[in-house]
Order: sequence, then C-alpha cells, then structure tokens
Amino acid sequence: MDRMTPMDADLVEILDGIGPRLRALRRDRGLTLEALAEDTGISVSTLSRLESGKRRPTLELLIPLARAHRVALDQLVAAPATGDPRVHLKPHRKERGNVLVPLTQYPGRVQVFKQVLSYREPKLVTHAGYEWLYVLAGELRLVLGERDFTLRPGEAAEFDTSEPHWFGPAGTTAVEILHLFGPHGDQAVVRTGPSATS
Repeated sequence: MDRMTPMDADLVEILDGIGPRLRALRRDRGLTLEALAEDTGISVSTLSRLESGKRRPTLELLIPLARAHRVALDQLVAAPATGDPRVHLKPHRKERGNVLVPLTQYPGRVQVFKQVLSYREPKLVTHAGYEWLYVLAGELRLVLGERDFTLRPGEAAEFDTSEPHWFGPAGTTAVEILHLFGPHGDQAVVRTGPSATS
C-alpha cells in the first residue's frame, strides 16, 4: 500500500478547501447557484458538486468562477504562502505632492489605498463603482452632488460613485486617508460588534 507523502497531504488539504471557499464566496455575494450558473456557463449540478467537494476543481471550472467572483485565482485555491509574507508597499507619487500607496494586490475586487492629498481645485466626476473613505489625519472635504461635507480624523464616508463627487483637503494643508474602491455592487461591510446570527 502506498503511503501519502507530506506533499500529497498538502495538495489534498488545498483541494478540499476549495469547495467551502467557493460556497462562502457565493453566499457572501448573495448569489444563488442558478445565478452563478448563468454568469459562468457552468451547470447548477456541477457547481453544487464543486462546493460540496464531490467534484475536484479544474482550471476550466476555476477560471470562470474567479472571474464571476472578481477574485484572483490564487484566492480560490488559497495555495500556501511562500517566502516573505509582508506586503512591500510601493508608493506612487502623483502631481503636486499627492501620494498613493496601494495596500491590496487583487484586481477586480475592492481595492484599498492609503492616500495623501494636497490642495487641488474641486472638479466633480462620476464613474462606476463604490467608494469608502476614512480620514487618518487632517480634514477632508467631500462634495457629493449639491452636498458639501467636512470629515475629521476617525470619520468615514461611503457613496456610490455614479453620483457626481470630489474629495480633497478641506483647507490648504494635506489630508491623509484610507480609500476603498470597489466595482459597482461591492460595498465595504462594517461590523462594530458581534453578529446577531453568531
């Protein structure tokens, strides 16, 4: 009888974890198996068998699922991390003292940035998506349509970016913020206490 090597055991553990991860992603997004089947072209029965672990995942199945859930393929597989686990931040210096530091690396999902914004003239814009802003230092001016807000450290705002908007320093001093931006339909979920269902 062949004995399982540690590498084989790791592979089995990784493969066994994909089904529950797929189910959790689908439920977090509020999708039914039928809706996901329509999005991916994968049958409901195949999706159900993948989620329950009765069918082994293949790339042909995982790639359309990663696209539908807007996650990187390695998030579905959750392959073991190798090497240095730290995120090496690469600040992007923009015009007139603005600095953008990406804190996440998965395109297509909610992206997180740390930003330092220097003074600039307000100019309202619209685009698809959803934004969440949290002030770390300074004062942030947020214009949403006809409304004008000033946010101070520790305050947050969230809004649909299809509404005309602009944000920047409330005065002449730079403001430092955390900025989450996601595709339309992806919103930041803020939990301040134990879940009522736990």
